[in-house]
Amino acid sequence: MKANINFSKNLIVIIFSIFSLNINAQYNVNRESSRDFQVSRTKKIFYIPDIPGYLTLKGDFHTHTIFSDGVVSPDFRVTEAWTEDLDIIAITDHIEHRKYKNILPDDLNLGYELARSKAEELDILLIPGAEITKKMPNPGHFNVLFVKDVNKLINDDPILQIEEAINQGAFIMWNHPGSSWIRPIIDTTKIWDIHKNLLEKGWLHGIEVFNTDEWFPIALDWCDSNNLTIFANTDIHSPINYWYDLSNSGNHRAMTLVFAKTRSVDGVKDALFKNRTIGFFGKALVGNEKLILELFNASINFKKPFRQEKRDDKIEFFAELENPTDLTFILKKEGKWKNNDRTDIIELFPRTKAIIGFPEESEYLEFQLTNCYNGINLHPEIKMPVNK
Repeated sequence: MKANINFSKNLIVIIFSIFSLNINAQYNVNRESSRDFQVSRTKKIFYIPDIPGYLTLKGDFHTHTIFSDGVVSPDFRVTEAWTEDLDIIAITDHIEHRKYKNILPDDLNLGYELARSKAEELDILLIPGAEITKKMPNPGHFNVLFVKDVNKLINDDPILQIEEAINQGAFIMWNHPGSSWIRPIIDTTKIWDIHKNLLEKGWLHGIEVFNTDEWFPIALDWCDSNNLTIFANTDIHSPINYWYDLSNSGNHRAMTLVFAKTRSVDGVKDALFKNRTIGFFGKALVGNEKLILELFNASINFKKPFRQEKRDDKIEFFAELENPTDLTFILKKEGKWKNNDRTDIIELFPRTKAIIGFPEESEYLEFQLTNCYNGINLHPEIKMPVNK
């Protein structure tokens, strides 16, 4: 048995070596630019604060490696996540679609096992998982997270696959409920009978409202009405900086913010089953209004007014809003003090400050967070007390 294991590992090393020689050709990369595909030794610090009672963990719960149709090894995927300052990574290779199955060992748990030591070394929380890959859009694709033995999920019937995953204590996520790669042939963004069936059984726990570079706002309402967890993931197959422009320090991959009681796999699992997540992509934050507002309050410092001026026999106060985080908040004035012009928009980009003015009679300031969504056409509203 030991000899067989060593043979498999040696075979994998050889395959990875050969495969890495072909990455440049596959992506038409010359020798100079091929350095872009190397994992940086420098970790980018991406600051998002904790909220009261919880740690804020950054995760990607949908990634692929050479063990399905990705082009990188599992440990590369983990190291790459470390450079992006993620706390959590799930390797979710396809069960049904394995591009190199004829040359790789026939063990669907092997990708996770090969990534474990690198995850421990870099203090990344590695989530075991897989992707059930059936015809799109019906029945569609599902990620099973925290699964114990992926090999037992091999089955032509997706319901039986999900049942087996449930028996293993897995969390079931519906991936990309609508996708541009099969439009306009069919309207994909709707709940099909299989999803209604899973909801009735209690076997569907979350939805990927953002995938790669497209999002599905209606899925926010589905999550709210069905008590489901919100995800934003990359579904990355290539090296991450092939798809996302990370040359600017403010740019980032899509990620799911997880509010966990402990920094552990169990802590992540508890948070997912209790819907404590926000999707974060581009400048957008999407999810439960209460969580978004708690994150805003933990992120933004309101400094007491430092100046007052008299205009037209009225006193106007000025104060400073500071955003020391790597999040963006775009505020639109509401209530009595809005002007109905461009001055109503306050843009708090990462690590910036803004000066705001407001009339003497203000007791609190009202805003809509227009880059945040808690429903298909809903923005969280915040009231900020004024202490003059």
